[in-house]
Amino acid sequence: LVAGLLVGGFYAAVSLGISLIFGLLDIANIAQPAFLILGSYAAYVLNSAYGLDPILTGLLLTPLFYLLGAAVYRVYYGAFERRGEESLRGLVFFFGLLFIIEVSLSLKYGVDYRLVEASYIGKSIEWGGVGIAYRLLVPCVVGLLMTLALYLFLGRTFYGRAIMAVSQDAGALRLMGADPIRIKTIAFGIGIAAASLAGALLITIAPVVPSSDRDYIGRMFAITVLGGMGSIGGTLVAAIILGVVESLMGTFFGPSWSLAVSFGILLIALAVRPAGLFGR
Repeated sequence: LVAGLLVGGFYAAVSLGISLIFGLLDIANIAQPAFLILGSYAAYVLNSAYGLDPILTGLLLTPLFYLLGAAVYRVYYGAFERRGEESLRGLVFFFGLLFIIEVSLSLKYGVDYRLVEASYIGKSIEWGGVGIAYRLLVPCVVGLLMTLALYLFLGRTFYGRAIMAVSQDAGALRLMGADPIRIKTIAFGIGIAAASLAGALLITIAPVVPSSDRDYIGRMFAITVLGGMGSIGGTLVAAIILGVVESLMGTFFGPSWSLAVSFGILLIALAVRPAGLFGR
């Protein structure tokens, strides 16, 4: 149960970007898990070359991934959204992007598992007679801080409120003096930057390979839909639910059931409550 709660905090960090991009912008960015793994490999490269802490590396690289995300959205907008072709062709665009990133990482680094070194990896603390591994505790704490930061940004800043409004009424947003395309560019960049930082947390928890992105595409969308489209608080609650359920399923039925759980929750949420727990 404790491990499930800690993993849930990490899952929240993993899902923040897609909650922003898919939940608020209505852009089905299925390439989001690829940026997660790209962030993992960026942390791996700098950790192995210079010995930098992987999470610190993730923080330092977020501006770069923000710019990358902004550039990706501009391409997507110019080629598809502006022409009203974002539904199917845009989906193919993101699928191609996912494939390109995964293949590029495979060609560069091979298919061997890659891991990082940090002072807290391999250590644990005792709390209430339960051993808590730092490799789970630290990513959970960072994930909770990321969730809080994004929640405050969306609720208390002009750009945050503009992001909340852009998919609902772009015309009203223009009357406020904001350019919807610029707002979407900022939001998409933040979403990709969040994924890259979550990738640094991921490689702290476990080794990764380029194909690890496939393990998270179902989890991301399941958490976003279950929590409620665009609800950051809902994303956290849904992430914890998924983490606990996966942990219990892994304990009693084996780890091979973990991935099935996320897709099962996604299907049940769509059938029973499409708006999610805290849907807008």
